[in-house]
Amino acid sequence: MNIVVLSGSPRKGANTDIMVEAFAQAAREQGHAVEVVPVARKRIAGCLGCKYCFSHEGVCAQKDEMGDVIETLKGADMVVFASPIYWFDITAQEKAAIDRLYAFGGIGFPFRKVALLLDSHSDGVYDAAIAQYKATCAYCEWEDQGIVTISGMTERDSMATSPKLDEVRALARKLA
Repeated sequence: MNIVVLSGSPRKGANTDIMVEAFAQAAREQGHAVEVVPVARKRIAGCLGCKYCFSHEGVCAQKDEMGDVIETLKGADMVVFASPIYWFDITAQEKAAIDRLYAFGGIGFPFRKVALLLDSHSDGVYDAAIAQYKATCAYCEWEDQGIVTISGMTERDSMATSPKLDEVRALARKLA
C-alpha cells in the first residue's frame, strides 16, 4: 500500500515529527511505501472556493506548493493526517492543505483509507479535530483506519519517551 502522511507541524524535528516517523517506520516494516509530506513547512494558501479545479481535472488555479502535494496524493492508497493541537484543533497549516483537497471534488479521491495522529501538551483538547475528521470521513466516504491521540508533550522531545508511541506503531502494523 502507498501511504502519504500529511504532517501539519511547523516545528521540524519536534514531537509530531517523532510520532510521524514512528508510524512511517512501522508501516515500512510491514512492506508499505510511506511518503511524509511536511505540509506545514510548505507554501500552501487557503482554498479560494473558485471551483477552477472542477473544470480543470483537479488542477488548482493557485500556483503554490499544494500542486505537488496533490500530485503525490494521486498515487496514495491511504492518507494519514498528523498534527499537533495548539489551540483545540489541528494547525492552520494542516487545515489549509486539507481544504485544498477540494481539488479532488471534481475527479474523485484516489485514496479511500485514512487515519489521524494528534499530539498535544494537554489532555482533553482533541474533540474539534476528531469531530471534523469523522465528519469528513463520512462525507467523503473514507475508511477510518484509526485515531491516536498523545498528550503530555511538555517539551520539544517529549514524544521520544512516550509509551503511547506503541499505539502509533500498532496502527501502522495492522494496516492491510
